[in-house]
Amino acid sequence: MDLETVADELYRLRPEEFTATRAARMAEARTAGDRALADSIGKLRRPSLSAWAGNLLVHESPGEVEPLLRLGEGLRQAHRDLDGAQLRELSRQQRVLITALSRQAGQLAAQAGHPITEAARHEVENTLRAVLADPDAAREWASGRLVKPLAAGTGFPAMAEGAAPAPPRPAAKTAGAAKTAGASKTAEAAESTGASKAAAAERRRRLTRARKEADRAARELRTREKAAATASREAFAAKKNWDEAQQRVSDLTAELQHAREAQQQARSAERTARERARTADRGVREARREADAAAEEMRRLETPEQ
Repeated sequence: MDLETVADELYRLRPEEFTATRAARMAEARTAGDRALADSIGKLRRPSLSAWAGNLLVHESPGEVEPLLRLGEGLRQAHRDLDGAQLRELSRQQRVLITALSRQAGQLAAQAGHPITEAARHEVENTLRAVLADPDAAREWASGRLVKPLAAGTGFPAMAEGAAPAPPRPAAKTAGAAKTAGASKTAEAAESTGASKAAAAERRRRLTRARKEADRAARELRTREKAAATASREAFAAKKNWDEAQQRVSDLTAELQHAREAQQQARSAERTARERARTADRGVREARREADAAAEEMRRLETPEQ
């Protein structure tokens, strides 16, 4: 047993199971003579409901972790480099992805036996926004050991509909500076043109990758949501069938008990009837003997003496 293994176990558990299991693992570590491990386990904090749902998403859907992290990298670079139209497109994809992932986290929590509230689901969404906006938050979420929801902070800059990023304001120039700049402008033009084209090409490649990644992740999420919904329906149907079977077993058990009681009563009645039959049979034999004796006496009396 080590801290990593224990932490992975604890942060998969429902919050109400966390404290008791942590105490049990601390006791095991102390029994094994590893007091340092026991102390480290004791420092692990119980997660909030929304943090637990976020941890479930990491543990139960590991295929979503790396794509989301890569999408966050692409989005952060895109927000640094791209124009308003591109930012609005990526922001739309970001909203779709966050909504789908938060819904999936809610489904996983419900399947684990602890549905989350709407407020907790909003906290999951804020955590995912923080993951996309902040690389430190992304690493913390990917560990699957959140204790509380992450704050999205300022996140990505909001883009108003139809707006574009404001161009940088040029610095004021003195007459001398302007003359010097004009003299060097031609010399720098050739160099800057090549660099600008290369930067623009790189930005286009990043945008293409980010869009493809967002589309792929959205498709994967839709597939997983459909599979989760199908599994939920099948689980509900199986539970219903199990309940019906359990009720049928209970009914049959009661019927069997009644049948056994009736069988015992029938056996008792049979023994009583047999005893009565034997008693009646003895009476019949005794009566026959008495009748035969009486008949013999009558014949003897009716026969005249010689």
